[in-house]
Amino acid sequence: MPSIPIRARAARAALAAVLAAAALLFLAACVSSPHEARGGPAAARVPNSSPPVLLVSIDGFRPDYLELGITPNLQRLVDGGVRAEWMNPSYPSLTFPNHYSIVTGLRPDRHGIVHNSMEDAGLGVFRLSNREAVGDGRWWGGEPIWVGAHKAGLPNATLFWPGSEAPVQGVRPDRWKPFDADMPYETRVDTVLGWLAEPAATRPRIATLYFERVDKAGHDHGPDSPETRAAVAEADAAIGRLLDGLQARDLLDAVNLIVVSDHGMAATRGDQAIAVEDIVSMQDGKVVSYGQSVGIEPMPGRAGEVERRLVERSAGRHEHYQCWRKQELPARWHYGRNPRVPSIICQMDEGWDAIPAEYIERRRTAGTRGSHGYDPALPSMRALFVAHGPAFRDGVTVPPFENVDVYPLLARLVGIVPAENDGDIAPLLPALESEE
Repeated sequence: MPSIPIRARAARAALAAVLAAAALLFLAACVSSPHEARGGPAAARVPNSSPPVLLVSIDGFRPDYLELGITPNLQRLVDGGVRAEWMNPSYPSLTFPNHYSIVTGLRPDRHGIVHNSMEDAGLGVFRLSNREAVGDGRWWGGEPIWVGAHKAGLPNATLFWPGSEAPVQGVRPDRWKPFDADMPYETRVDTVLGWLAEPAATRPRIATLYFERVDKAGHDHGPDSPETRAAVAEADAAIGRLLDGLQARDLLDAVNLIVVSDHGMAATRGDQAIAVEDIVSMQDGKVVSYGQSVGIEPMPGRAGEVERRLVERSAGRHEHYQCWRKQELPARWHYGRNPRVPSIICQMDEGWDAIPAEYIERRRTAGTRGSHGYDPALPSMRALFVAHGPAFRDGVTVPPFENVDVYPLLARLVGIVPAENDGDIAPLLPALESEE
């Protein structure tokens, strides 16, 4: 496998100076004309001359998978770019909430995708399998990076990303596709390579790419299984195809490439499952979401009884899980104010799942598998961050940071004023070539 060429620091410094000057001019215009900068006439004049940004997600990829010795292509990026020790997911450590936090910089409690399964009094029920709900922009708050790019008149494209199938603020990506698990990784990579090789006028300033099978293998067989190792190697091969394709097009040092994951994975045994009906009876409460972060809405007239049993008894601590009223959840989770969060949240201990009673026996005979959705502070829930490109230094490792911090970095690289967000770019400044 060809290695990433060593970049001349003088050339990179010159490029960084040009980009910094352009960014300053753009930001000055935004300050003087804030309304135009948010999508008016001035936004349409933003040039598309800066390096494009490609954001790649490998769902369920734990950062310690890099130590397995089976990811030579990701290692190419690490050696010639930036790696975080790890990235902390937002609560709950689930797929849709965290992918959307990465591209909006908002915690799930603020952008509204508070779980993979949720309910809204005005919109009904949201499930990953409900394609109508997934494509309904009313569920999705905040401003994802592709909407910000659109407002600035910059081309953008997504090849699968939670939220990209919906018109958020009435805007879809310029190019997008409904999620298709049957689309080969090679086709996904080649599609994105084609976008990035286009002339500047149409080339996306920001594009996304998504690989899901590490997560699926981790769920089905556990994070330490041969099947998960094979899925990790498969995803790394796709990254290799991407790097080789960029290199063949003389784009490897002209694209800012960021590879992330949404969460990690913990091993679970077949006997480590509790029936949700044993947590709350169906007569007393409605289980809005189950799995690891369990949301319960008491039935009319039963709130007192449910709270006494789940929250007040033993300070909410139960065998293998703990429960809180939504307004009393741990502050570090930044969770519980959104009206879509059920009145009571029960968080399962690492390695334990809460599932309907009808699935318990099947789970007991299934052997080891994997789950996420646990406390984001757990090492097993840590996420990946690797970056390479003209904006990034060589061979730098940064301390852990929050996944909402990725959004202000994306906005900086794309060249737009970030929308309101919960992130902080400061932890990532030491990774940037232009920062001394």
